[in-house]
Amino acid sequence: MTDARLGRGRISLGVAFFVQGVTFALLVTRIPAIQDRYGISDSMLPVFLAAVPVLAGVGSVLTEQAVARLRPALVLRWLQPVALLSLLGVGLGTEMWQVAVSLAAFGLAAGGLDASMNMLGVSLQRTYGRSIMLGFHAAYSLGGIVGASLAWLGAHEDLALIVCYLPAAAVLVPAALVGSRWYVDAAPPDATAGSATGPGAAAGPGAAGGVVFRALLPLCLVMAFAYIGDSTVSNWSAKYLQDTLGGSAELSTVPYNAYMVTTLLGRTLGDFGVRRFGPVPVVRFGSVLAGAGFAVVAAAPGAWFGIVGFTLLGFGLCVLVPQCFAAAGRLFPGASDAAVARLNIFNYVGFLVGAPLVGALGDAWSYRGAMLVPMVMVLVTLAYARSFARAPGGYGGGHDGHDGQERPRTADVG
Repeated sequence: MTDARLGRGRISLGVAFFVQGVTFALLVTRIPAIQDRYGISDSMLPVFLAAVPVLAGVGSVLTEQAVARLRPALVLRWLQPVALLSLLGVGLGTEMWQVAVSLAAFGLAAGGLDASMNMLGVSLQRTYGRSIMLGFHAAYSLGGIVGASLAWLGAHEDLALIVCYLPAAAVLVPAALVGSRWYVDAAPPDATAGSATGPGAAAGPGAAGGVVFRALLPLCLVMAFAYIGDSTVSNWSAKYLQDTLGGSAELSTVPYNAYMVTTLLGRTLGDFGVRRFGPVPVVRFGSVLAGAGFAVVAAAPGAWFGIVGFTLLGFGLCVLVPQCFAAAGRLFPGASDAAVARLNIFNYVGFLVGAPLVGALGDAWSYRGAMLVPMVMVLVTLAYARSFARAPGGYGGGHDGHDGQERPRTADVG
């Protein structure tokens, strides 16, 4: 595998992460418009919102089964257009059943996309021999910012959903399909290029049953805690700043924007930190910084202090999820695809738990007190930090005695 082909594979996978970031943001930031278009009642809206991550979890499980027979690159190649076409279906439909079908398709596709993208990212990082996972998630964050900006423009100009979604799909579907020509499926360390077991050989021997859940559990918990923190910011930052800290309606939009920007910056720079210091110190630093962010938010005397807290949260939380996927790949090098798919389910567990948990605690107790719960959860990550350690003989980056240079691996270009 030449450096040029690996480089193209890295760029094309970055494009896939970016496209999914745009797609997801275009959906979730226009929820009010979707609710109005289909006449979804306030009591029914939580059902629709919960169904998407539940089905995404199902999609992740199905992807684990699919990659036993198909390369993850093929799964990713064809699921990305499905997600974008599902988005178009949301914008085109007029009946309740139509939006239900479109959202169901989107949820299943999103779960498969998240799993397959991270499978490819883990295997490509192993091939490179140094940390590059945070860069892929930085591309996702950038896509989220772009998608949210497009959604804001559509809402500001009072554009119909299809007017916002159709141009995005017209650009992103061809971009995703063209970029998918250079996806790289890298074989695990114990796989052989000439295996007769078919396309699924890249999953390694025992990929379907080689993952010991007890060993994976610490990473699953960290993943769930990180997404509980993330969903707290995305769902409650605006309300908290306005209702609890006395900020204006305009100022209440700033925390999430600041969080998204610092998430992007943190992920853009994070790979350098992992290469220099190793994953364990980076995870510990991110956990402490996120905990400090929640503490500042909970104790903030005013809106601007709250914004500082949410900004710290972006820098802290941003490293945890990519490092969970990378650690799963190191923990189960011969079954990394299965490990990533199972770990990915806890993405949606955290998403489902976070917003209702904070809302219930805020109503029953106080929203300041509610912010302490995700603070404790992200600090618990410190107890599991050793689970992120590089295995003996793992890829380098200078910190653990390796030279950090790319080492040859068996790889297929999808």
